[in-house]
Amino acid sequence: MPGYFVRIAENEVSVSHPDAVKQLLQANIAKGPWYSIFSLPDYHYVNQMSELNPKRHIEKSRNIAAGFALSNIIKSEPHVDEILHSLEERFDELSKSNEAVDFDKWFSFFAFDALGEVTFSKSFGFVETGTDIRDAVANTKALALYIAVMGHYTWLHNLTLGNPLLSRIGIQPSSHVFDTCLAAIDARKKNPETRNDMMQRWLDVRAKYPDRMAENEIFAAAVANIGAGAETVGATAQAFVYYLLRHPHYLQRLRDEIDAAQDRGELSPMVQYNEAQKLPFLQACLKETYRFHSAAVGGLPRVVPQGGMTIAGRYFPEGVVLSINTWVFHRNPQIFGEDCNSFNPDRWLETDTTYIDSFLIHWGAGYNQCPGRNLAQFELLKLMATLIRDYDIEQVDAKKEWVFKSQFTAVPSGWPCKIQRRSRD
Repeated sequence: MPGYFVRIAENEVSVSHPDAVKQLLQANIAKGPWYSIFSLPDYHYVNQMSELNPKRHIEKSRNIAAGFALSNIIKSEPHVDEILHSLEERFDELSKSNEAVDFDKWFSFFAFDALGEVTFSKSFGFVETGTDIRDAVANTKALALYIAVMGHYTWLHNLTLGNPLLSRIGIQPSSHVFDTCLAAIDARKKNPETRNDMMQRWLDVRAKYPDRMAENEIFAAAVANIGAGAETVGATAQAFVYYLLRHPHYLQRLRDEIDAAQDRGELSPMVQYNEAQKLPFLQACLKETYRFHSAAVGGLPRVVPQGGMTIAGRYFPEGVVLSINTWVFHRNPQIFGEDCNSFNPDRWLETDTTYIDSFLIHWGAGYNQCPGRNLAQFELLKLMATLIRDYDIEQVDAKKEWVFKSQFTAVPSGWPCKIQRRSRD
């Protein structure tokens, strides 16, 4: 079957046949060794993302599920609203001074602060200060490059920068994430207004099932949440705005939908999650953004189990690594139509989208689906609905295209914008 299989390493083949999603991602088979790189700050801290064994992965998922439940995330909404309000204050200041807005920076700040509120009951303060605290954002970008390369040499990583001896010195590329989490956990202990946040839900599971959840699992989950959650949300938020600016007819349709809801009195000053859910074109634009610019660009590798595996008539023996690339799948004309290389939110408003929904794999699929997907969706719907309603946005140079490098994540930059608050007469 030409075109469905591309050898990308000595023992790894990238697979693009539609059957691969069900046979690889939705099956309980081991993940490829690349995922081990996500044990942060070292291999003693195996989290859900870095666990290769499907049985143990599912056990870890059960331990942290309560914290990631949407019903738990929603409880932090008033506090996320405060961050969103602060973000708008910063945007107003930039607008009045006629300064350009780098959404690369500000969306990452918002995502980090939202993670702080939901996980630790306290924002980190990125938006409020307008600064990259502890160089966390800059270092996370460096970590993405490190993961993209060293994930294929985990044996070397474990001997060097992933070695527990070096984690005590704090010189690994993940040290900033771990230090940020340790500081947040310490501050949380002193915070009299601590809520039933993610951390508390995980502590409750640990207290109830000490034989099921180790103490370092809690820290591992928090580090993975902060390390992976901010950049993916920030990149997706950028893509949402960027592609709407390049398709002004879609931007106007979305604005009309939001304005109509506003006129009916259905939207709060900071748009609530349950309000944003009732905006179908907003949802379609976000889905199309997930498809067209998946934040995670690496392959999703699985190891062929005992007995081998046949996909689309091609047999693969035990031990071969088969991976799925989301960008390749999301641009497959057999699945998404001949316009798959075009940004078209209307594809998600067809009568029946069941088929294409099953191939929207930006959060992965099966047992390894991203645990933070509810939180990301929560953040993005609120942020985008509020931003599009409240501001007119244009690029400083409308002809200038953004740039991004495909590392672990595809985080764009280089497309400064001017914004102006819209009047509501």
